[in-house]
Amino acid sequence: MFKIAGNEKDGLMLLIDKPKNYSSARVVNIIKKKLKIKKAGHSGTLDPNATGLMIVCTQKMTKKLNDLLCSEKEYEGTMRIGACTSSFDSETAVKNECAIGHVTEDMIYETACRFIGEIEQVPPMYSAIKYKGKPLYKYALKNKEIERKSRKVFIKEFSITDISLPELSFRTTCSKGTYVRSLVNDFGERLGTGAYLKELRRLKIGHYEVKDSITLEEFLKLDNSILYN
Repeated sequence: MFKIAGNEKDGLMLLIDKPKNYSSARVVNIIKKKLKIKKAGHSGTLDPNATGLMIVCTQKMTKKLNDLLCSEKEYEGTMRIGACTSSFDSETAVKNECAIGHVTEDMIYETACRFIGEIEQVPPMYSAIKYKGKPLYKYALKNKEIERKSRKVFIKEFSITDISLPELSFRTTCSKGTYVRSLVNDFGERLGTGAYLKELRRLKIGHYEVKDSITLEEFLKLDNSILYN
């Protein structure tokens, strides 16, 4: 199921499985070009390296985006412990590698439990948050560190699903505004080894699920008339 609601007059709500190495903005622009429209938006940014559910709304259906942006989101991912990166993911060089021979499964599970509930989180420098009109990542690329205020986010679930050291697989359900990269980085700091995000996939936005989505490649092959039937 790739069309949730809509028609040619009011627009569409589309569930898209975002491919890796595509920015969220690029996905929206591709959809706008195919449908030959000017107005479209999405339900929350996914980093280029991440895959999974994006909800793209067009025309008048974009009014639904505010509610979708506020919905909780569910992810699964893989982190590497024993090292960290400036971007908190694999986009930048690995640094501060350390031994992890002392790390036990009990330590990992106990550390993960400490992140359940309301927590304070500092957004990463490699983010689109604006400072003096410029996104933070532009300062980060010039090795400039900008002081960021912490924000409260709610982590409903943060569970370790597989341990294959130095990699850990996890699942998390979290509130609007949560940076999973920061969650992984903070987990690594609390564990005492450092950690960075290697893979991330968004599974759900509110009650919408990635299993009901269509890939971007599949979407581009559809005749536009089918979308409005």
